Amino acid sequence: MKVKTSITLSEELVEVLDEMTDEDSNRSQMIERAVADFIERHRRQLRDIRDLEILNRSADELNQEIDDVLTYQAAP
Repeated sequence: MKVKTSITLSEELVEVLDEMTDEDSNRSQMIERAVADFIERHRRQLRDIRDLEILNRSADELNQEIDDVLTYQAAP
């Protein structure tokens, strides 16, 4: 379901948007795609930040495990 909304954009942005809009789409579709892409990138960044925080919290324990495993390896 689509919801009608109103936004205010600069003339320059509207001009560029109109230049980028092809015959098969319109301004609203272009803006919707741009917002959807922005939201997806933002969600991905938040997920990456959470993943990094998890890795950083576990880093000491993981490094200790790696050191332990390396002691079992035979010398060349």
